[in-house]
Amino acid sequence: MSMARQAEPAVDTPPAPGPKRTDGRTVRRPPALRLLARPEVGVFLGAVAVLVFFLFTAPPVRDGSSMANILYQSSTIGIMALPVALLMIGGEFDLSAGVAVVTSALTASMLSYQLTLNVWVGVVVALVVSLAVGVFNGWMLVRTGLPSFLVTLGTFLILQGVNLAVTKLVTGNVATDDISDMDGFDQAKAIFASSFEVAGVQVKITVVWWLVFAALATWVLLRTKYGNWVFAVGGNKESARAVGVPVTFTKISLFMLVGFGAWFVGMHNLFSFNTVQSGEGVGQELIYIAAAVIGGCLLTGGHGSAIGPVFGAFMFGMVQQGIVYAGWNPDWFKAFLGVMLLGAVLINLWVQRTATRR
Repeated sequence: MSMARQAEPAVDTPPAPGPKRTDGRTVRRPPALRLLARPEVGVFLGAVAVLVFFLFTAPPVRDGSSMANILYQSSTIGIMALPVALLMIGGEFDLSAGVAVVTSALTASMLSYQLTLNVWVGVVVALVVSLAVGVFNGWMLVRTGLPSFLVTLGTFLILQGVNLAVTKLVTGNVATDDISDMDGFDQAKAIFASSFEVAGVQVKITVVWWLVFAALATWVLLRTKYGNWVFAVGGNKESARAVGVPVTFTKISLFMLVGFGAWFVGMHNLFSFNTVQSGEGVGQELIYIAAAVIGGCLLTGGHGSAIGPVFGAFMFGMVQQGIVYAGWNPDWFKAFLGVMLLGAVLINLWVQRTATRR
């Protein structure tokens, strides 16, 4: 007589204790390496080093009024460096940014003065012109497929020539007329070029605008869908388009942001000095791009932040004024900028390699 065997229930054997095995893609890096991966870390350390250096070598820097002046110089660079940085994260750059600042100021000044209008009319028209320049650059880029270097180089030459030729034709001079006694000037100056007192030190309003724009740009990049689009089109626009990112809109809007920055800085220059020299602005575009690069933005796109260019602009302002306060020959300024640029690029390269090393 055979007896049937009953199947014994399966017993789950717990895994042997030991380190959890993972592949290279799921390794969690230490907090220090994750911090180093941030694009603004290198420039922050560089900014601190430059500040400490000039605090020791240029005693006037320790004065509150001197620091306010340094922040003012930094803000005039930083306001433009922010949209330029966003554009670079989106994979493009704008060589016309410097002369576009002058174009906006010339438009507002000549339109208001020659037609005897309230200066706010000129301000609004200048904003429209600046945004139109951005639309033109972006549209040409996406329509023709040409590199942004060629498109914006052409715009740079056009604006430079128009600035000089139209100013001479309208005013008979290379500079615009003084608009300080016109209607609306005081109100516009209060917004774009006023000062306020902090602990007995006069601080320019552009410092506040600079920090506000930086906070807004950081929020947009890190907390909005548009920020994801910017990184996506800068990384690989074809892949971004394949997943539904509006590449054309994103590219054109980024150029328009540069136009907005050019308008704002142009209005500050106009209402600070009451007149505009038509030949100015040449070379400033390189300063803006350099501040963004020092701030951790890559020329290849897809990488960067809005905080990094803030520190990059601060380094520019610190060096520019620090050399003066130290009593050195100001001709060395550009040499210092070149060293800063190369040093920042090397530091950013080292930081990225260190942060991604397993």
